[in-house]
Amino acid sequence: MSFLDKLLLWLHIGFAIFAIGPVTAATMFTPRYIRARDSAVLRYLHRTTRIFGVLTLGVFLFGLAIAGRNIGKPYLSVSMTLFIVAAVLLVIIDRDQSTAVRVLSNDIPEDDAKVQTGRIATLSSVMALIWLVILVLMVWFNP
Repeated sequence: MSFLDKLLLWLHIGFAIFAIGPVTAATMFTPRYIRARDSAVLRYLHRTTRIFGVLTLGVFLFGLAIAGRNIGKPYLSVSMTLFIVAAVLLVIIDRDQSTAVRVLSNDIPEDDAKVQTGRIATLSSVMALIWLVILVLMVWFNP
């Protein structure tokens, strides 16, 4: 393994730890603060989701660079497909967070963003499971 391969692997792992972890935590805590009607914390979680959501693309790009010629292996194809699905879920979660921030910023007490609460809770749980499946695929099948 060359120095460049080692560097790409370290960047891939670093982005996975420092981007996927925070974005998963931010999305998992969002429903709690929607129910508490705490729009300040919700705005912070929404900003955190956006920033670290963009940083998760580094995981994909560095992983793609590491894969190189082995891109056709089934575990890599499945992992990349699952990553794209998780990214789409993250976009939906971001949209729902934005809607919840807008609804809770109103002074109308009837608007409680219950629809967004349930959807964010469900999608963030599915997204976290996808990250775990990708981790298992990378550790179990990577030679």
